[in-house]
Amino acid sequence: MVYRVALSGDFRKSDGSPVFKDFDTAPLAAAKGVEMVYLDNANPLRGDQLEDFDALILLAHRFAPESVPESGRLSVIARFGVGYDTVDVPACTANDIALCITPDGVRRPVAVSIITFILALTGKMMVKDKLARQGAPGFNARGQHMGVGLVGKTLASVGVGNIGAEMFRLARPFDMKFIAHDPYADPKVAQDLGIELVSLEDVFARGDIVTVNCPLSEKTHHLVNAERLALMKPTAYFINTARGPLVDQKALTATLASGKIAGAGLDVFEQEPTDPDDPLFRLDNIIVAPHALCWTDQCFAGNGAADVRAVLDVMKGEIPRGVVNRDVLDRPGFKAKLAAYRKNA
Repeated sequence: MVYRVALSGDFRKSDGSPVFKDFDTAPLAAAKGVEMVYLDNANPLRGDQLEDFDALILLAHRFAPESVPESGRLSVIARFGVGYDTVDVPACTANDIALCITPDGVRRPVAVSIITFILALTGKMMVKDKLARQGAPGFNARGQHMGVGLVGKTLASVGVGNIGAEMFRLARPFDMKFIAHDPYADPKVAQDLGIELVSLEDVFARGDIVTVNCPLSEKTHHLVNAERLALMKPTAYFINTARGPLVDQKALTATLASGKIAGAGLDVFEQEPTDPDDPLFRLDNIIVAPHALCWTDQCFAGNGAADVRAVLDVMKGEIPRGVVNRDVLDRPGFKAKLAAYRKNA
């Protein structure tokens, strides 16, 4: 039987050309016994679109309970990236569908984007760019915009997972102090990286640069609120490259506008696409990016390769890497699916 793989419609432009040329689908198209099909642009996806597909590679479209096909054939969803708040995980598990993400593809690119924000904010990159364009008046004013050195400063993180740990690895040459809060942290990883594990409040109170590196869930929604922002030093910077709703954006805007913290670097927002009239964008102590700072050729090639590998592993009856809903692996229905693929391999 042909192994059918669907790709969400947002992987293609209206003219049929690929949105991301660095996502190499050639290994999938060349695999023996595989049929690759792009879906129509429905958001959320509809169940009838996915009838008689074995696998789905998913970009930004939502997978909701109504996205589950009646045939029961769908076995794996390979999400392009590590965020999966757009996917109904319980619906996947209940229908014996493994949800995979691509931690290897984003680990370094997202960590690099955090470092980019750190250097740009503390080096006053944005204001100095403007000064350089002004000629003599700008050069004469440069002494009023002194940067901040990193030696001895405290880099703080909410989360020491895949990306958080990589951020600390990359920051080692800066000779900073490392602190983090993560109830699921591996103590050995923290010890090896020289990270002091502290309370959530300590992260905000002690950090000179506070970063958020945790998934979005009901528990973490607005984890960064007015009360926690009020704990930060007036000289501290806040950085979010994870998910926008982790932060109460109105509270952050008020905090930045009042000068209660030095500034922020944001690659994600509560509303995406953003509203150009949002008061946040009238502030001059922020640097922003459109949820794309980590978008590099290497990032997208890595994500694509991981997704292709995941769906082909399932075709061989093997458990793919990066499964989020680990409970599905013990379900008789999912085991039966893998056994059937092994038999046909």
